[in-house]
Amino acid sequence: MLTIKIWVLLQPRTLLRGVPRSWAHRLASLQSASKLPEKKLQALLFPLSALEGQLTSGFSIADLQLFEPSMGDIARAERLFCPSAKHKIDYFSSAVRMDHAPLIRQPEVCFIGRSNVGKSSLIRVLFSLAPDVEIRVSKTPGHTKKMNFFTVGKAFTLVDMPGYGYKAPKDFVEMVESYLETRRNLVRTFLLVDGAVGIQEADRVAIEMCNEFGLPFVIVMTKIDKSRQGALLSNLLQVREVIKTHTVCCYPQPFLASSTQYTGVHVLRCFIAHVTGNLPLSGDAEQKPSH
Repeated sequence: MLTIKIWVLLQPRTLLRGVPRSWAHRLASLQSASKLPEKKLQALLFPLSALEGQLTSGFSIADLQLFEPSMGDIARAERLFCPSAKHKIDYFSSAVRMDHAPLIRQPEVCFIGRSNVGKSSLIRVLFSLAPDVEIRVSKTPGHTKKMNFFTVGKAFTLVDMPGYGYKAPKDFVEMVESYLETRRNLVRTFLLVDGAVGIQEADRVAIEMCNEFGLPFVIVMTKIDKSRQGALLSNLLQVREVIKTHTVCCYPQPFLASSTQYTGVHVLRCFIAHVTGNLPLSGDAEQKPSH
């Protein structure tokens, strides 16, 4: 069993910088990532805390970092993302209309966001421990044109939705709104926002759609490696303010993630495992507020 000394968790954390590309696959596994130097490990797992030095007096990162799973929780969540003979992780089917969507009873999460927000890239690194799962990633915005369903054993299903905004499918509204409004086993919507530019007008429309349908959702800020710390913090505080003042069912903590550096990916896996009912959290993390 993975054991990491508690004192490592208490060390100062900084954003993960300068990790060679050869580390990419090794960072997918918590056990392998734990070989990183202490500060880089903490930056990999908890990128929010790396911004603490940028905060003004009287403001604490504790106001933002609400979901704090233990190392044991993260390790247990990771097992859900590792395939085995009895726990298959694979592409299941695609659909362009709800009457084509597969009838799956297990809990479901979906990922939505603007075209070119890095949605498929993030899903690919979430599934990086299951190399047989093919997630197509394109440099061309709007590559995803269908709802793509991926089953994680009997634990949950993840749905990659088409991007909205630039080059969105012509039937995007009919397809996506119908799914969000009627999918009974949808337990959480992950709304992706580009961390380098912050919330855009199209994102505000998506937020309003989630509010209108009363959907529990969470905002994930992607591409955080593309932004300077000061700009990232500014965009983070903008997102936090939108959550506080313009949302009804949004989880109060935005998550930060980088698909190229694997930053935030391990904890995001843990959050998915938790909200789908597959991971009761240990310690204080279970007491953190959620919707």
